[in-house]
Amino acid sequence: MRIILGLIGVAVGFLIVWKSEWLLQNFGRVDWAEEKLSGGSRLFYKLVGLAIIVIAFLYMGGFVEGILLWIFVPHSR
Repeated sequence: MRIILGLIGVAVGFLIVWKSEWLLQNFGRVDWAEEKLSGGSRLFYKLVGLAIIVIAFLYMGGFVEGILLWIFVPHSR
């Protein structure tokens, strides 16, 4: 099941990267991205798609839980 959900995530991320122009035309510009990123909203949509792909691969490999625990669980020294 993890592999199937991961592949769906990769496909969704790929579509977001591939169709960033369509997303821009249908959902509009992101004001923050227009101010802060030199590529504007197109680059923002591509970065979101790329993040989804990376997270999906991490999920397929079983690494997401470990990373979330490392970030959110306090560690004693």
